[in-house]
Amino acid sequence: MIPRTLSTKIIELSQKLPVIALLGPRQSGKTTLAKAIFPNHTYVSLEDFDILRSALNEPRVFLNSFPNEHGIIIDEAQNAPELFSYIQRIVDEKKVYGYFILTGSQNFLLNEMITQTLAGRIALFTLLPLSQSELQLSNYLASDSNGAMFLGSYPRIFDENISPIDWYPAYIRTYLERDVRLMKNVGDLSTFQHFLKLCAARIGQLVNLTSLSNDCGITANTAKAWLSILEASYIVFQLQPHHANFSKRLIKSSKIYFYDTGLACALLDIDSPEQLDRHYLKGGLFECYIISEIMKTYYNVGRMPRCYFWRDKTGNEVDCILEKGIALTPIEIKAGQTINSDFFKGLLYWDSLANADPRNNILIYGGTRPQEKPTGHILGWNNFTDHIKTLI
Repeated sequence: MIPRTLSTKIIELSQKLPVIALLGPRQSGKTTLAKAIFPNHTYVSLEDFDILRSALNEPRVFLNSFPNEHGIIIDEAQNAPELFSYIQRIVDEKKVYGYFILTGSQNFLLNEMITQTLAGRIALFTLLPLSQSELQLSNYLASDSNGAMFLGSYPRIFDENISPIDWYPAYIRTYLERDVRLMKNVGDLSTFQHFLKLCAARIGQLVNLTSLSNDCGITANTAKAWLSILEASYIVFQLQPHHANFSKRLIKSSKIYFYDTGLACALLDIDSPEQLDRHYLKGGLFECYIISEIMKTYYNVGRMPRCYFWRDKTGNEVDCILEKGIALTPIEIKAGQTINSDFFKGLLYWDSLANADPRNNILIYGGTRPQEKPTGHILGWNNFTDHIKTLI
């Protein structure tokens, strides 16, 4: 098993709260991590039909049928939301920290009833695919950004040395057949898969539900619902615009990104790292790779991401804004491997509006050589995360 950064925070809070929820996309390593951290817990999976039926029919009997002083790991817990109120009663009676470990490939805590039921009793963590630093420590990080984007970050690709060309199509089929088909507002899987491909083709762009729905042959309301499904199952996320307007009219739409660029490459029919140099979406995919790594940096220390983008109506833009208290850090992302003075144009414009010190600017580029300039920090694609950690 590749060591996971999030382990430290999970262990810490499992000694203070009775329920730990570990959420993230399918195959991100949740079960492996839960078993590694809690080896003495009983393990049950609600993907087993007989076990699921028992949990749904007799939740109280089900939970009491696994006597273990240490606790129980319930995999894919979102399949039986009826369990949560019974879990509340048990933890209130037992008062054992780290007793229930719940994993899920859907964000079941979006359910308001569940959130209220376990309020004050649960620590929520998000485990995304492997971070750049985790890959580096295990000597798995690709030698260039194209390779890193193409491979993606799912653990099984590295643990079992599987080609992305072989693994991602199977992953997409599994996702569609196991997760999406169970959702009542998705009737046509082939149309949904087409929708998924259209989302990949719009990486780094403003979300336009009308355009998405027209291109897919569905209604705008359906497009909105399907996008929510992709978000709830940790396939895509929307980066929100920052609210600071500086007396300018701002874009209010969010931008769409994938949590994993390897998956996006598969959906775009990219079958080698070399193709990325000629692909029209290389800049968007590189931007997606960097921003998803920033998201992992937050999640891996148990923090909710506080990152945004900024764009005004005239097209001035900063790719990413990190917010910590009242401090804002602008980040520009460029796939090019040679520094160009134009790379700082958006940053310097934002500095002038925000009355900010240009020396705090960050430029992350496709090269590997860090530099310091009066206009900000220049960081390579493979060495920027340590600096980001100091800003969150």
